[in-house]
Amino acid sequence: MNYTVLVTGSVYGTQNSSTAFLFCKSLIKMNHVLNSIFFYFDGVLNANLINQTPVDEFNLIQGWQQLHNKYNVKLYVCASAALRRGIVENNTIPNLEHGNLAPFFQLSGLLELGHAIHTSDRIIQF
Repeated sequence: MNYTVLVTGSVYGTQNSSTAFLFCKSLIKMNHVLNSIFFYFDGVLNANLINQTPVDEFNLIQGWQQLHNKYNVKLYVCASAALRRGIVENNTIPNLEHGNLAPFFQLSGLLELGHAIHTSDRIIQF
């Protein structure tokens, strides 16, 4: 089966993101196809490069990045939700040299989510 995962929970403070991450790993382990992960609402905070994870905790942002690197899972971030929460790409705000969008995450719009839903058998929201 082809899946799209929609993450709406913040990277820390709720279980949504960590549960979504474990679910994604399970999908891959069970040989399902994970087309993409779309981060929306507070879920866009999963793409914030400047989040600092304590050394004794799992770094979820790096976990998403490793999922992309190892399995080529696309990590889409709603551009509007990201901008509202202060997440920007390089050179998008005057006088700001570097953005804080983590590597391998892509800013996109709801059109990308719609396409992902259309090409998937299932969409799961966390």
